[in-house]
Amino acid sequence: MRMIGVEEEMLLVDIRDGRAHSVQGQLVLRPALQPHGPHAVGGAVEGEFQQQQLETQTAPVRHLDELSQEVRHWRAQAAEHAKEVSCRVAAMGTPPLPVSSAPVQGDRYDWIRDRYQHIARQHLSCGLHVHVSIDSPEEGVAVLDRIRPWLSVLLALSANSPFWQGEDTGFASWRTQLMGRWPSSGPTDLFGSLAAYRDLVAAMVDTSVLLDEAMLYFDARLSQHYPTVEIRVADVCSRVEDTVLVAALSRALVETAASEWSAGRAAPEVSQTILRLATFQASRHGMSDTLLDPATGLPEPAWQVVDTLVDHVRPALEHYGDAERVTAALTVIREEGTGAARQLHAQERTGQFVDVVAQSVRETASQD
Repeated sequence: MRMIGVEEEMLLVDIRDGRAHSVQGQLVLRPALQPHGPHAVGGAVEGEFQQQQLETQTAPVRHLDELSQEVRHWRAQAAEHAKEVSCRVAAMGTPPLPVSSAPVQGDRYDWIRDRYQHIARQHLSCGLHVHVSIDSPEEGVAVLDRIRPWLSVLLALSANSPFWQGEDTGFASWRTQLMGRWPSSGPTDLFGSLAAYRDLVAAMVDTSVLLDEAMLYFDARLSQHYPTVEIRVADVCSRVEDTVLVAALSRALVETAASEWSAGRAAPEVSQTILRLATFQASRHGMSDTLLDPATGLPEPAWQVVDTLVDHVRPALEHYGDAERVTAALTVIREEGTGAARQLHAQERTGQFVDVVAQSVRETASQD
C-alpha cells in the first residue's frame, strides 16, 4: 500500500485586522524528534521563505483517517506556535490584505533574494505538497510522465487564492500565477527515463539560474529526501477534508500511472504548451467554468472533467478503500464551492477582507 503525507504552508495572521504578520523569527519551531503517528518519519512545524509563514509536515500514513488525524494534529501545533506571538494560522493560498515582504535571513535565502530580486521580494504564497511513496526512482519518473495531464484538475479543486494585496485578482488561484514567475515552475515535458530526468535536473542546476535541486518548482517532481513523488500543484486548502481529498486523488493517480507503466502502456504525449494552458484555465476559474479535458485538450464543464478523473483512477480508489470518502468530499465542494469560491462569498457578504481571513482561520482549525 502506497503511503502518503502532506506539507501545508500557512499564513501567520492577526485576527483583529486580518493582515499577515512578520513574526516567524520570534517563534521557537521544533521539528518532531519522534513520529506522532505509527510510522518511521515524524511530522514537524517549520519556518518558510517569508516571515509571515509556517509549514507543517505530516508523518507518512497508509489510510485517509490517519492522514486526517495527522493534518489536524500539526495544524493544532502550528496554531499553538502562532499564539506565542498573538497570531493565528490561516490555510489560504495568498494574503488578501496588503503585506510587505519580510524574507527569512540566511545564506540560502539571501542568495535567492539577490538572484531573483522583485520575484523573491513579492513571493508570499502557500501551497499543498502531497508525497506519495514509490518503489523506485525509475517508477517515479514513469509516474511523473503519466500524471502530467491530470494535475490541473487537482489545482482547480484546491483553488484557494483569489485575493492579493487588497484586490480581487479575478483568478481562483493567484498563487499559481505567482509561482509562474519562477523559471523552474509549472508542467514539464515528458522525461522518458530516470537518466533523462537526472540529466535535465543537473543541466538546470549547472546554469546557475537555480541554486540547487531544491529550487525545482515543477508541478510534480521526485522528492530529494524521501522515496516519493511530490505533487506540488495545489493551493493549500482551508478545510482538512479538501486536503485529504487532494491527497487521495494524488495517490490514486500515482497508483494508476505505476500500473500503466508496469503494463507497458505509453505515457500520453500531451505537449507542455497545452498543459500550461490547462494550468492557466484551472488557475483562472477553479471549478466555476470549464477545464481542459486531459484526453482531448478541449474545454469541457469542470465537473465533467472531474468525473473523468475519478473514472480514470476509480480502480485505485477502490483498492485503497478511498472511493466513498472521495465522493463525499467532492459532493461538499459541488455544494459549497472551492476555497476560492468561499473566500469570494465571504468578501461579497461583508465587504471586509478581515472577515475572509477570519473564515479561513476557523476552517483551518476545523471550527466551521
